[in-house]
Amino acid sequence: MEFTTPPALDDDQALAVVAPSRPADATRLRVGRERLAALGVETRVLPTADPDRDEPASPAARAADIEEAFADPSIGAVMAYTGGDDQIRVLRHLDGEILAANPTRFFGYSDSDNLRLFLWNRGIVSYGLGVHPDLVCDAELSPYTERYLRRALFEESIGAVEPAPEWTDEWFDFETREPRTWRENSGPTTWVGPAAAPDEPVSGRVWGGSFAILKWHLQTDRYLPDPERLDGAVLALETSEDVPPPREVGYTLRAMGERGLLSRFDGVLVGRPRTNAPPLAWDPDPDEYPAELRGVVTRELSRYAPDAAAGFGYDFGHTDPSFPLPLGAVATLDPADGALRFESG
Repeated sequence: MEFTTPPALDDDQALAVVAPSRPADATRLRVGRERLAALGVETRVLPTADPDRDEPASPAARAADIEEAFADPSIGAVMAYTGGDDQIRVLRHLDGEILAANPTRFFGYSDSDNLRLFLWNRGIVSYGLGVHPDLVCDAELSPYTERYLRRALFEESIGAVEPAPEWTDEWFDFETREPRTWRENSGPTTWVGPAAAPDEPVSGRVWGGSFAILKWHLQTDRYLPDPERLDGAVLALETSEDVPPPREVGYTLRAMGERGLLSRFDGVLVGRPRTNAPPLAWDPDPDEYPAELRGVVTRELSRYAPDAAAGFGYDFGHTDPSFPLPLGAVATLDPADGALRFESG
């Protein structure tokens, strides 16, 4: 199946803000729109993202907003306000033919990976980042996020992605607006399977996203692509603020291996994991968690995909700043130095 990179946002088109998960907060939505305006982007808020709404709209209404945004020629991009935890209920109400006939650049991640995987099945490239928190935290928009957001909005592909100079997983306090503490970024680490060519770059279309959403899709088995379409693909994975115990990630990858899915991937990209999260049922060590996660991923790859290569610690997902991971684009990972680039393919 061929993939389509939707046209870049045109000067006479608006970006539609939708709420496929939760409605918007008025103040944070205003800040996000101001920062998009500074990039030269006109925004239009659709009914599901109305900040006067106390509860999420029905799944059918949220689907209708998405379809309307895609079908409207005056809209050249669609961005989710924020994530949530039930967007999978929207998918049954979506008309995939309408979306496929009107490919539009969609931005969102976390719960919005539900919609992004739905678009992947129809051959439409989509992008990470949402209004909240990516565009509204801190005193100004991160230059790193801005650089790659501009590419995702206005260029054919994101191209080469460099590591962010610093990162944080601290929550931003919107009341005090106190500066967050940032850490130096040591850059990605890589792993090459025992049967892989050690110096050969790996390329493939990106499939995946948030670990929680991938689990839902594996469990429901309603929105998975035909397995053959994953042959030679690159699996993207990030663990979100859920901070799942590494063994749980390992168990899911093992199940994918037993199902014959994991061996289909030629590469794996793992986003930098956050450990600062709401109260959890366990107490992750922020210094040890990344290595533990890397250990279970490489263990299962050694068992089920020994000719794959993997990179860990990329700036996509639930740490700041981040780049808009393009699902459906062609990723090339050089295991020699962790260099990463995305092309439309």
